[in-house]
Amino acid sequence: MIPVITWRKDRPPVERKTACQHKLADAPEWTIISLEVSYPPDGSTPPHRHGGANVFAYVLEGEVLSGMNDEEPEICRPGESWYEPPGCRHRVSDNNSTTERAKFMATFLIKTEVLEREGPGILVQIEPEYLAQM
Repeated sequence: MIPVITWRKDRPPVERKTACQHKLADAPEWTIISLEVSYPPDGSTPPHRHGGANVFAYVLEGEVLSGMNDEEPEICRPGESWYEPPGCRHRVSDNNSTTERAKFMATFLIKTEVLEREGPGILVQIEPEYLAQM
């Protein structure tokens, strides 16, 4: 059984800041981008994908509840990380606390051609049925 989606439109959204972006010097067909993702207390992101990118996430602060595809969500704490392969559905992405902030660094490895053609919006693609509710 697939666990319930935890996002609701009344939960606070995340804030994202680009920390860095570089074409790889020895493989310019690939670009690496790091985003700092900050959740206010009770913050949540609707189910989404990452435009064919490989994503590596590292928790900096607080507790992040993260669930991919049909897997049970897991709590990730500072110093812990997870990986999302291309095509992965990030079904649950929440601050696990209603009183404390949470923050993680998400690093994307994406084909330069895809990023240049689609723009930075390709990095976080909210599923259409949730996008309509935002």
